[in-house]
Amino acid sequence: MTTNKRLAIDVGGTFLDFVSFDPESGRVTTEKVSASGPLEERFFDGWSGLGLEAGEIDMIVHGSTMVINTIVQEAGARVAVVTTAGFRDVLELGRGNRAEIYNLFYRPPQPLVPRHLRFEVSERLNWRGEVLEPLDTGAALEVVTAIEEAQVEAVAIVFLHAYANPDHEKQMGELLRNRLPSVKLSLSSEVVREWREYERTSTTVLNAYTQPKMARYLAALDAELDRRRYRGAFTVMQSSGGVTSSQAAQDAPIRTVQSGPAGGVIGARQLGATLGLPNLVAADVGGTTFDVALIAGGSSLERSDSRLDGRPVLQPTIDIVSIGAGGGSVAWLDPEQALHVGPASAGADPGPACFARGGSEPTVTDAQLVLGYLDATTYLGSRMALDLAAAEEAIERRVGAPLGLTLVRAAAGIVRMANMNMVHAIRQVTIERGHDPREFSLIGYGGGGGLFVSALLDELEFERAIVPVEPATFSAWGLLNADCREDVSRTFVRSAEHVTPAELHEQFQDLVSEARTWLERQAVHVESLAFDKMAELRYLGQEHTVKVPILESDFGARDLGELKQRFDQRYLHAYAHNLPDHKLEFVALRLAAVGSLQKPPLVPLREDADGAKPVSPGERRLVLAAEAGALQCPLYQRQDLRCGFQGTGPAVVEEWNATTFVQDGQRFTVDAYGNLVLERSR
Repeated sequence: MTTNKRLAIDVGGTFLDFVSFDPESGRVTTEKVSASGPLEERFFDGWSGLGLEAGEIDMIVHGSTMVINTIVQEAGARVAVVTTAGFRDVLELGRGNRAEIYNLFYRPPQPLVPRHLRFEVSERLNWRGEVLEPLDTGAALEVVTAIEEAQVEAVAIVFLHAYANPDHEKQMGELLRNRLPSVKLSLSSEVVREWREYERTSTTVLNAYTQPKMARYLAALDAELDRRRYRGAFTVMQSSGGVTSSQAAQDAPIRTVQSGPAGGVIGARQLGATLGLPNLVAADVGGTTFDVALIAGGSSLERSDSRLDGRPVLQPTIDIVSIGAGGGSVAWLDPEQALHVGPASAGADPGPACFARGGSEPTVTDAQLVLGYLDATTYLGSRMALDLAAAEEAIERRVGAPLGLTLVRAAAGIVRMANMNMVHAIRQVTIERGHDPREFSLIGYGGGGGLFVSALLDELEFERAIVPVEPATFSAWGLLNADCREDVSRTFVRSAEHVTPAELHEQFQDLVSEARTWLERQAVHVESLAFDKMAELRYLGQEHTVKVPILESDFGARDLGELKQRFDQRYLHAYAHNLPDHKLEFVALRLAAVGSLQKPPLVPLREDADGAKPVSPGERRLVLAAEAGALQCPLYQRQDLRCGFQGTGPAVVEEWNATTFVQDGQRFTVDAYGNLVLERSR
């Protein structure tokens, strides 16, 4: 029996996607199950659908939206905060600014921890980590008693300047563990070792808020895997695009906020490298969200900070813009009778009205069914029959009748609105950041990706649009292309003119040692190890920073002049000007330790002499535009299209778990790897 297969599971808002890879045969197998019901059960339903046994698998890679959904839905644990005396209200005060200065009705998000669960303890360090006031053990024990009486599930410990010296946080943690061993603890010095008190507090609280739920979920999976005598590695995708162990994800779930979408970006990057396309926009259309990321020069862009539902998070993450625009996004009218689509979603349960599971709100999927883009009898490989009458009734009742529109016009408006929402999201990661979409190719995946790529191709004038093989499970396939990764950082506020190359090298050697030690403790065998070094710098006197790579040549140079030049160039690209004569300041040092893992190769299809010959398509009646009425379009089955096949739009290409629509004025071909490549013919 083969014992080296790898399995990837991507948990989305509507479906769970499964991809297994056999390195010996090169075979990739996919499965898809509904996310309705307990996720622990659905996890193993998909496994069974692939016909796999525990003894055949040596590694599982899991991507999940559990953490981000818990935060957005505010469905986390009851949390207490322990902080330095005088800093009880950091969560509420924030930065004291208006995040949306032109929104007169803006209100900052309410703290996830109410004031009566935020406790103060006397202790104080300075910014260097030197003790100004020892931890008051007596007061700390009183706080432990109060927390015990409050019956919380998790505690976040955030002391001032703990990023420079974690001793006081560790002492407080020990007092809590001794009295409350079942309560989850999050120490800021372990979750995020950086300055900025509000952001560090917010990140640590979010970790504590999501930890009990994530830990229970992963622990339940661990227990069932053990019962099934699984002996391989169980890993979880991080927001950074690298995998970590299940235990590490239980301890620091905040690292997995973008766990699911990250897999798709990794897959897009790998596919782009194979096709020789270094500049890509990766667009994932799922059931709940539309996730878009930029890949420039073969590398996905990353951020060291982000915001979730208005709350700051200091964690390395692939730069992904997510909006509520998926197949399950609900269409609704505001008090002025303007049509909106999303961000609310019908999810998996009850789902769109056409799922016939009790849903009554019109969604994008309902509109696509009414317009003919989807077939009620062949959806999801005929595993699910769609209710056309229910979709029509929901759209007519909620949108058509109130606006005085025909059913077709209402449905077309819903699809058009969803498409424009996606256009705006793509502009955020391209035009608004200095990138021209016309110099990029679009990769559209997810269950709904193929239905929108042609419209996005025309609207933003991409070079081409690509729908990969098995687009609905592409993110899960991307998980199999990830490496093991550990990110470490250090606050390092120094004027660059006072930092020598030798001192910089010493700082990074400490980070390398820390990351290497962490990776060696993981139950994952890596083939090789590489270290990516970055510094966050700014012009002296500024607030915001720019990340610049640190090269080995910097450590042996006489000074940091070349680093200054790289900073000036990046600053110029980001802001269209720079200050080459101005002094620089270091703010933080970052290191990513990447352990290489085996990846499933993309194997070219066998050249088929019949590939370019005509295929006899079926027909599908669909509405291209509400004004033009219905049209009979060619309907192709994707498995019938061989390498080299060429076709023109309007056309529909259907496969068991996805549908691709090609607009009039576009052509499509099947490339050497089986991808559908759409281009504008005019």
